[in-house]
Amino acid sequence: VGFLDDLVGLRPVVRFIVQFSAVCMALFFFPALPEIRFFEWSMSIAPVHFGLLALALVWMLNLYNFMDGIDGIAGVQLITTFVNASVMLWLSESTGLIPLLLISVAAVLGFLMLNWPPAKVFMGDAGSGFLGLAVGLMAVICAVESPVNLWCWLILMSVFIADATFTLVRRIVNHKRFYEAHRSHLYQILARRSGGHLKVSLAVALINTVCLLPLALAVMYWPYYGLAVFSTAQFGLMLVAWSQNAGVDSG
Repeated sequence: VGFLDDLVGLRPVVRFIVQFSAVCMALFFFPALPEIRFFEWSMSIAPVHFGLLALALVWMLNLYNFMDGIDGIAGVQLITTFVNASVMLWLSESTGLIPLLLISVAAVLGFLMLNWPPAKVFMGDAGSGFLGLAVGLMAVICAVESPVNLWCWLILMSVFIADATFTLVRRIVNHKRFYEAHRSHLYQILARRSGGHLKVSLAVALINTVCLLPLALAVMYWPYYGLAVFSTAQFGLMLVAWSQNAGVDSG
């Protein structure tokens, strides 16, 4: 029994190693990597640059899995993110990647028809992890080939990033097993309080389009302010998560 307990405890470590290795293999085949800019300073140390991008992609993969807990939300997030990114590419006259984004939207839309509340089909870990990695890799491609930089993508994904990060950190601080299933994410709390999944999924689409798209557009034109704008968006969303006791088991 003690051996099995140890094995279960190592499961997150093994999972991270596998995910990190897969992400590194994907990044290795990129002809170029986008710069990571902090105000007027940009990351140029190759190993550190590569490592930061790899860790960010692993987190994107996992947070998408964490956030796939109610009907429709994972599909809505990808569709609005890719559609908003397409709008930004069109405005910047960098249209070459728009067909790839819209093909991805069409594919996820077909699934969303079955996952729309009340869902008939569920995505599961394999589906949500794949979508998270797809978003991350598409962000890298766009940041290399267009003015839609990495900060733009992080802003477009702010709802998922803020909820997953705040909830994870709070559970770690409260000595909870962060890798175990729970129902303390902000979106799960709001779904229970609103009486269903539909309102929350639609709210995510509205926030992504009305609030986050304008911020991402501003950062596309003024990339030096990417970190500041992203941090402001995260602070506001995490404040909402804190006010709703995200990360705290309801008992």
